[in-house]
Amino acid sequence: MGIHKILITSIITLLVLPILPAYGATDAKDSFLVPYTAVYSTVWKKGLTVKVKGTQSLTQQADGNWHFSFTADNLFASLNEQSTFSVEKYQIIPSHYLYESSAFGKKRKAELRFDWSKMSVRNNVKNKPWSMAIEPKTVDKLSVQLQIREDLKQGKTNLSYLIADGGYTKNWRFKRLQTETIDTTLGRLEAIKVTRINDAKSKKQTSFWFAPSHDFLLVKLTHKEKDGDSYTLDIESLETLSES
Repeated sequence: MGIHKILITSIITLLVLPILPAYGATDAKDSFLVPYTAVYSTVWKKGLTVKVKGTQSLTQQADGNWHFSFTADNLFASLNEQSTFSVEKYQIIPSHYLYESSAFGKKRKAELRFDWSKMSVRNNVKNKPWSMAIEPKTVDKLSVQLQIREDLKQGKTNLSYLIADGGYTKNWRFKRLQTETIDTTLGRLEAIKVTRINDAKSKKQTSFWFAPSHDFLLVKLTHKEKDGDSYTLDIESLETLSES
């Protein structure tokens, strides 16, 4: 999941990834999302080692829409990220996105409101609102994590997404690779490896492992910067919630 210039807040953002329980093959494909709360832990190595934990939650609201949130904090930084969206034929349709962070006393806030009737999104960053045009299937930086999981579950191999971010639309691309066996808190699992496709000049490397036996649960993430700085992420706990 946020895959940007390395700061503690960007590390926390990458904790925002889909967590779902195991189901039978038929149920997994026919259903979309199941409410849950999960905790991830990560170790960041940049001269010194920093450990961060974050809590992620997915709930379905009374009106049928979904609310996806992530919160994390340590001595140096905090993050609150939220996305509200609906789902149509396994496609996420965001309506609202909120990002609030604080790192070493420096605060940042960004808010996006999607207007699909006008095919536009209204951005508000640093209290400077503006609007931009968007294309169908555009998602925000948080909900894209759930869209990747769902696309893998549906057997798709074209993992390319339009992201409304920073006043313009970005194209994030991923490549599905081989299946590997890895050790996790859920036991020893077969997991599909997926990598982020970066610009040819970029030496950043980001890889994800999703376990089909657990409804394509993300069980591990690794990231390495061109200067050698790196971090790893692992699931720590998972609790499924009753549907509203």
